[in-house]
Amino acid sequence: MSDGGTTSDDGPGTGGARSRNSGRDSGVPQRSISRAAKLASLPIGFAGRTTLGMGRRLVGAPANAVLTEVQIRTAEQIFAVLGELKGGAMKFGQAMSVYEAAMPPELVEPYRHAFTRLQDDAPPMPTSTVHRIFAGELGPKWREQLIELDESPAAAASIGQVHRGRWYDGREVAVKVQYPGAAGAMRSDLRQIGRLSRMFAVAFPSIDVKPLADELAERVREELDYGLEAQAQREFSAAFADDPQIIVPEVVTHTETILITTWMESKGSLAQVITDGLPSERDHYGELFARFLFAGPSRAGMLHADPHPGNYRIIGDGRLGVVDFGAVARVPGGLPPVIGRLLRAAVDDDYATVVDGLRSEGFLKPGVRIDEEIIRSYLEPFVEPARHDLFTFDRDWMREQAQRVSRPAREGLGTAMKINLPPSYLLIHRVWSGGLAILSQLGATAPFRGILEESLPGFAD
Repeated sequence: MSDGGTTSDDGPGTGGARSRNSGRDSGVPQRSISRAAKLASLPIGFAGRTTLGMGRRLVGAPANAVLTEVQIRTAEQIFAVLGELKGGAMKFGQAMSVYEAAMPPELVEPYRHAFTRLQDDAPPMPTSTVHRIFAGELGPKWREQLIELDESPAAAASIGQVHRGRWYDGREVAVKVQYPGAAGAMRSDLRQIGRLSRMFAVAFPSIDVKPLADELAERVREELDYGLEAQAQREFSAAFADDPQIIVPEVVTHTETILITTWMESKGSLAQVITDGLPSERDHYGELFARFLFAGPSRAGMLHADPHPGNYRIIGDGRLGVVDFGAVARVPGGLPPVIGRLLRAAVDDDYATVVDGLRSEGFLKPGVRIDEEIIRSYLEPFVEPARHDLFTFDRDWMREQAQRVSRPAREGLGTAMKINLPPSYLLIHRVWSGGLAILSQLGATAPFRGILEESLPGFAD
C-alpha cells in the first residue's frame, strides 16, 4: 500500500486539479469539543492516580511498586485517549511510540499493542465526507479522473487516510485524503499535550515530551501542505528510481488536501516485523531502513524526518517501500561533513577534537567548559555502533542509552544541560535518535559502520 501524492494537473473532466474549501471543515466544531474533552480528561485521571499512590505509600507499599503502578495506569489512559483521536494527538502518539524501546519492559508490555496501533492505524472518515472532499478538490466530475475507488481506507494515520483506486490512464493509485479541520485540530492537540508534559513525564521518564510536542507543532504547516509533500516525494522517487532494494511510489497528482501516487503493494510495515518478524527479516529490513535514512541526504538532498515504522512497507520481493514525505529536513549537498568528522574522531577516541568541534559548531556555548572524559562518557554509548563492522541493536542497549542521558550524574543530565542543540541540527538529531530506537525495536544486526562509511560525509575521510 502507499500513502503518497502527486502533482500533474491533467486529466479528463476537471480542467486541472483545483483547491477549494468545500466541505473541509464540516462538522469540525463538535469533533473539536469532543477531542478537547478527551485530552482534558487525562490530568483528572493523573491527579486521582497520584493521590492513590500517595495513600498507598502512607500505608506501607514500596515506593518503586507504587511508582510502577502509577506509571502503568497513567500510560494506559494516555494511549486509550490518543488511540481514539486523529490530528495532533495521533501524530504525537506515533512520534512518541518510536521511543518504546527505551522504556523499561515492566512498563511497556501492558500497552505495546497500543504503541503498534498508533504507528499503523487510526479510525477512518465516513465515505460521504471523503466524496465531499473529492468533489471540492477535484471538481464535480472527479470520477472521470479517479475511475475506481475502494470506499474502505487501506490505511489511516494522523492527518489523512489512504484509499486504493485506479486513475483514468489505468494505473493503480493510492489516494491520500486529509481529514477536514486537520490543521486546527493538530495545533490545538499539540498545544494541550505540551501543557500536560508533567503527566507524560511520570509514564515516560526517559522521554522529554514538551520539546517533542513543540517541534511537531512547528512542523504542522509543512506536513499539512500536500504540495510540499508531493515535491519531496517526487524528488525521493527520482533519486531511488533505480535502487534494487528501496522503492518510493511515483507522484501522479495533488491538490491542497489530496495526494495521489502509484499504488505500492505491501505485506505490512516494519511495525509487523517488530512484533513477529523472523531474525533474518529483522536484520534484512533493519539494514535497508538504516541505508535509506543515510542515503537520502546525499541522493535527494533531503532527510526523511518521520521515522516511525508505519512509514516503511514490506514488499513481497524483499524490498523496503517508503511512504509519507510530509516531514523532511532539506540538506542540500547532503549531511554536514562535520557530523561525520566528529563521529569518526569519537570512534578514534580523539575527544580533544570532538570537544573543539562541538564548540565551533555551537553545541557548546562560549564560556562553557567541559572535561573530555565527561564528553566521552556521555557520547561513547552513541558512538558504539560505529565502532563495529556488525552491531546488534536491542532494547536493553537502547534503555541503557536513555537511562544514561536521563540520570542526574555528570555524564547524564549534568552534561546534557551544558550541550546546546543548534536549530539546524534539531531534525537530524531527532531522526538519528528515532532511527536507533527503531533498529533497537527490531533487534537488528546491521553493518552500521559500513553504512556510515558509504553515506555519511566526513566519516571515511
